Amino acid sequence: MSSSFRVYKFGGASVKNAAAVRNVVDIIQNHATEPMVVVVSAMGKTTNALELVIKAVREQDESAIHSSIQTVIDFHRIIGEQLFSEGHEAWKTIEDYFINLRSDAVLHEGETYGELYDRLICYGEMISTFIIHSVLQDSGLNSTWHNTHELVVTDAHHRRATVDFDKTAERVGEHIAPEGVHVVQGFVGATAEGKPTTLGREGSDYTAAVMAYVLDAVEVCIWKDVPGVLTGDPKVFEDVIQLETISFREAIELAYYGASVIHPKTIQPLQRKEIPLWVRSFVSPETPGTCIQKGEWLSPMSPCFIKKDNQVLITLATRDLAFIVEDHLSKIYQIFHQAGVPVNTMQNSAVSSSFCINNDPILVPGLLDELKKHFSVKHNEDVALYTIRHYDQRAVSSIRSKGEVYLEQVTRHTHQMVIKES
Repeated sequence: MSSSFRVYKFGGASVKNAAAVRNVVDIIQNHATEPMVVVVSAMGKTTNALELVIKAVREQDESAIHSSIQTVIDFHRIIGEQLFSEGHEAWKTIEDYFINLRSDAVLHEGETYGELYDRLICYGEMISTFIIHSVLQDSGLNSTWHNTHELVVTDAHHRRATVDFDKTAERVGEHIAPEGVHVVQGFVGATAEGKPTTLGREGSDYTAAVMAYVLDAVEVCIWKDVPGVLTGDPKVFEDVIQLETISFREAIELAYYGASVIHPKTIQPLQRKEIPLWVRSFVSPETPGTCIQKGEWLSPMSPCFIKKDNQVLITLATRDLAFIVEDHLSKIYQIFHQAGVPVNTMQNSAVSSSFCINNDPILVPGLLDELKKHFSVKHNEDVALYTIRHYDQRAVSSIRSKGEVYLEQVTRHTHQMVIKES
């Protein structure tokens, strides 16, 4: 494959209305001097709207099916009417998607929730990419639309499929020529037999990384509504600054602890081939952004802050006050795994272990019931998990002052606190 490919990814916020679509097209026009793959998410909050369709189909509520689909259709029609004339050739394909969505919105016999989800959720990306492709063509660019179901090959693990990189590379090599602009859907894939799958929520970033990996791209650029990667969410933390560069390893660490910069899986394929990842602003595309690449941790070096709200702190002890040892921990983690609940941080003492998890209203009650079969259980709800990477005393003091600290975990480069905020 040509090493001149660039991969650009645009999320839902960047294509939320007609003006946003025109802005994205302008960005592509200004940078499409070499072959480019453009990965696009569903427009605005379409994924959430389609999840309501899926819920209605699962419940076989005909009225809710009709109304929720109409909401999706009306949203895209409004955008289309501002971009295309009444007789524009794009309308036939767009209307076909609306018809197919209505006809597909039925529950097949024996169909699991994951299968239903992956079969219907992709309509958001299909419609958005075709609209972007059509506007690119209208602007005079050599644009080709691709169905990512025919490109990204995965296993059959619905809603969190694993990509087969070798088979994907073969498909991409057959379909994507090293010229012009190639528009593809983020988030979606399919099994080798063609059954739709998805890569997990926010998986469009990962799609961009997969495409860059199999094309040996020179760079990936994720266009967001922020100027680059900041040292914290400015809505939560004061005095945050923009980072110029971040190492691949540090980006993976930040993603693991919950930073919303990139999808956690996105960095790994890029790191293997040392393909730099840029985070830039579609609001101010002339600004340089932040580059994630091979190199030192951060530039400039500064504490980085992450907050996870709506946490539950669970403390377990043996009923006979015996030491918590390896076989206990193995049993505990097996229960968490079987419940599908990831652990955000944990701490072990002689006779107890504490675990901080997301407060999932569906999964947590069952998890607690199962843990109570084997251990003495206490839990606190409505707590927050704060993480500081590259902490200093000033940073720690600023977080500790936010409330009562229930748990504190310190390593060489990371300081975490579970806090009941005052």
